[in-house]
Amino acid sequence: MTERIWLKSYPEGVPADVDTAQYPSLASLFDEAFRKYGSRTAYSFMGKDISYAQTDSLSRAFAAYLQGLGLTKGDRVAIMMPNVPQYPVAVAGILRAGFVVVNVNPLYTPRELEHQLKDSGAKAIVILENFAATLEQCIAKTPVKHVVLCAMGDQLGLLKGALVNYVLRHVKKMVPVFSLPGAVRFNETVAIGTRGALKKVEIKPDDVAVLQYTGGTTGVSKGAVLLNRNLVANLMQAEAWFQPALKKIPAGDQMTEVCALPLYHIFAFTVGMMLCMRTGGKLILIPNPRDMAAVLGELAKHRIHVLPAVNTLFNGLANHADFGKVDWSSLVVSAGGGTAVQSAVAKLWFEKTGCPIAEGYGLSETSPIATSNPVTTTEYSATIGVPVSNTWLKLLDDDGVEVAQGEPGEIAIKGPQVMAGYWQRPDETAKSMTEDGYFKTGDVGVMDERGFFKIVDRKKDMILVSGFNVYPTEIEDVVAGLAGVMECACVGMADEKSGEAVKLVIVKKDPALTEAQVREYCKINMTGYKQPKVVEFRTELPKTPVGKILRRELREKK
Repeated sequence: MTERIWLKSYPEGVPADVDTAQYPSLASLFDEAFRKYGSRTAYSFMGKDISYAQTDSLSRAFAAYLQGLGLTKGDRVAIMMPNVPQYPVAVAGILRAGFVVVNVNPLYTPRELEHQLKDSGAKAIVILENFAATLEQCIAKTPVKHVVLCAMGDQLGLLKGALVNYVLRHVKKMVPVFSLPGAVRFNETVAIGTRGALKKVEIKPDDVAVLQYTGGTTGVSKGAVLLNRNLVANLMQAEAWFQPALKKIPAGDQMTEVCALPLYHIFAFTVGMMLCMRTGGKLILIPNPRDMAAVLGELAKHRIHVLPAVNTLFNGLANHADFGKVDWSSLVVSAGGGTAVQSAVAKLWFEKTGCPIAEGYGLSETSPIATSNPVTTTEYSATIGVPVSNTWLKLLDDDGVEVAQGEPGEIAIKGPQVMAGYWQRPDETAKSMTEDGYFKTGDVGVMDERGFFKIVDRKKDMILVSGFNVYPTEIEDVVAGLAGVMECACVGMADEKSGEAVKLVIVKKDPALTEAQVREYCKINMTGYKQPKVVEFRTELPKTPVGKILRRELREKK
């Protein structure tokens, strides 16, 4: 594509290109934020505020502790936690020490966790004690040598912290019994690190910052290699894109953003944590977004400006009885991502808050933002918007040739936010990139005359459940290991709540196999969003003459 026709659809004040090289690394961004905003609140969690200066000293001590373990520059450190204050502190510490963050879903099963720790080569892990029993089951098969244990109340002060931890451990029984000899408590690592000193590490734009794992078409999860420059670029792109709305925040008011999406997801990582660091904003950490009453109770204490969310969260909040207890009048950005925002939800949200949902599109491989609707929009467009600054999109046919405007083709993305490749998988990287540097997404889209893109199909068989990628091959690979299963196939089905859900079709080897047994097996081996909503038994699966399962037919048949 020789010209960016979408530029004429940009809101006033959003540049075609931004300077994406303002920081050599995320660590230098942290250094600047801590220097400029020391007295401001960085994070608010369960009624406790943590300042930028506190985050600076905690992360500096944690970085010094990690360096003291003998790790060398570029070593990987996994984080397996929900949205608790230790998450951003650990991220800042890992990056300032010259190491690489490996984001891990805390709800992973031992099988899923083992794969990611082995694949990434992580030598250390920072984990909330609630999930330590999972780690215990697989740690011996991984390269992990150092475990840092966090508890929900670590940063809440002595009395409140002790009470919160007691309730979670002994009343709610949310911390299963575990044994991890040699594990060190988070607060102890900070104490040890405070007695040491952080050695200055030169971190360059092309150094790896994050391994962000995404589903694999082969059934194996792959790590998208995000360099410092990729994440810095996407952060600057997000800030520029949000600018027409952010300038509505009264001078002197601190930008306040809600972080209800999990920080291990790249959307919250970049648009939540990193954008707040850049702008000196306050991030409200929500550890459990499913508890809508608790979320709204927390939000009622703040003046909120920015809310990144997925369709289910917007919908759940807008329809909750306590929605009116929150003052939404300061909200200037509602960023929708992860999965398609439904028109009814967008309409209701706009009616109730006066702040339109600007739906965007991106992937782990693009740090994540690639396109977005303008934040100045007032109506639902049913599109993923236009490419953000510095970003090029084109639509390709099966031969890799660009299609005519208005024709459907595979969305391919080029820009400074596109990953360096897949971790230690040159073959997968080569398959996903064009010769001229575009990343092929596997999503099929069309572009209108204004440069707005709409997704119309998916080239891959991927299923998108509440913003999380589910790859049928992985599900089939796991279920095929269940005694009593002859063969199986997995497809996506429309779901009102999560956009799509998993449908599993099984041909039995053992006639006595029950749905309950299948569900229990899936529960043990797969995290919640991957588990089938529908389990169906059939006598045979539809196949091509050469024996390939016809997933499309399974989708069509009810």
